[in-house]
Amino acid sequence: MSLTQRYDLKVVKWFIVMASIYLVIGTAIGLYIASELAWPFLNDLNTDLPYFQFGRLRPLHTNTVIFAFGGSALMASAFYIVQRTNQTKLWSNKMAWFTFWSWNLVIVLAIITLPLGLTQNKEYAELEWPIDIIITLAWASYLYNFIMTIHIRDRNKVPHVYVANWFFMGMMVMVTYLHVVNNLSIPVGWFKSYSIYAGVQDAMIQWWWGHNAVGFFLTAGFLGMMYYFVPKQAQRPVYSYRLSVIHFWALMFGYVWLGAHHLQYTALPDWAGSLGATISLAMIIPSWGGAINGMLTLSGAWDRLREDYILRFLIMSLAFYAMSAFEGPVMASKTVNALSHYTDWTIGHVHSGALGWVLMVAAGSLYHMIEKIYNVRLSQKLLGFHFWVHTIGTVTYVVAMWVSGIMQGLMWRAYDEYGTLAYTFAESVSAMHPYYVMRSAGGVLVVLGAITMLINIIITIRKAEREQAPSEVVTA
Repeated sequence: MSLTQRYDLKVVKWFIVMASIYLVIGTAIGLYIASELAWPFLNDLNTDLPYFQFGRLRPLHTNTVIFAFGGSALMASAFYIVQRTNQTKLWSNKMAWFTFWSWNLVIVLAIITLPLGLTQNKEYAELEWPIDIIITLAWASYLYNFIMTIHIRDRNKVPHVYVANWFFMGMMVMVTYLHVVNNLSIPVGWFKSYSIYAGVQDAMIQWWWGHNAVGFFLTAGFLGMMYYFVPKQAQRPVYSYRLSVIHFWALMFGYVWLGAHHLQYTALPDWAGSLGATISLAMIIPSWGGAINGMLTLSGAWDRLREDYILRFLIMSLAFYAMSAFEGPVMASKTVNALSHYTDWTIGHVHSGALGWVLMVAAGSLYHMIEKIYNVRLSQKLLGFHFWVHTIGTVTYVVAMWVSGIMQGLMWRAYDEYGTLAYTFAESVSAMHPYYVMRSAGGVLVVLGAITMLINIIITIRKAEREQAPSEVVTA
């Protein structure tokens, strides 16, 4: 019996395809707005078309790469992994398709409303609360279907739940909680509502949501991918299953305390910022434990990296995960934060995690699933090209923002012998130009890699379906 006959994988395939499409769209928008910062005339050209100005496109970029690409990759992986590890079909294939269409409806609505300026703010929201309800329904169907699939497994064949499923469940439950609490509002019309939060309480809730969206949506969920696809691609058992369980519980209990460290030197009480920084520093331990666990899974199989580009994506992602998991807590400390806050260093940190960790582990996972679902090999030349252009593009981007950010921080706090600021803000902006050009160059490579990935996946699927069609007719 083939893989597609044993499991419900058509919905997985379409989530993979949509993830690849959204990656191209999201990175292309990111490249354009990065170019607007390097060459401001691009923003000025859009005076009569505000839909293409930086302020409108920036939230569209973040929502597309995080929720459209990242969300689709998570849903594809979760629905694939839960079936394989529990040896059963999805509890409801129809509900999986409801998740697919409702999630994509939300994304289409975001693509329409964000450039129009119909966004949610804490004074009031336009056209947001109906979309929030659709998001809630899509996510609830995703969560319920996943848990029920685990519930209906044959406990004689599968007595315990593999750790990757626990990471996915932790992510699903916590994101549900985060979304509901952060978006609590009072509707005053079909397209208008008022948030229940204001002032410093709103800032705390906002960053509790913001950092835990990173901690659970972009870390816990993608760790679920790592704990399944790294052992599978390496053809080795996970190095330490006990360490993976410790990693899970430390992440679940630790991450929820974070968020306050984003508000150092603001109206937030000093003790709250100190607590957030302390716990952030403590989170280095489980994070590095997980990264080391993934890397040591290759013990005895390091030679596979010579020819296996999918495994290269997965292992390189762990290197970026370890780096980001160290850099973030360091930036949370008050001493470093005094220099780094509001600078491009933060942008570099975010993108080392997004492009290095999230995108690379997702790419490796999506490539692995395509090869397994269709029992074919992707184009190795395109795989290799994608790996190298993306790695070089990511390093170029991150290094540019590190240098730019540290220079910004130093220029803003530099004083002359009279005790006055040595540089004007305009001078600091002018000094950033070469680094913004460098960032755009890195962005070109990232977009080129995303396009390569989409082409590789599409041509592989089409080729596989053409070759498999005759045999399916004969069998029927």
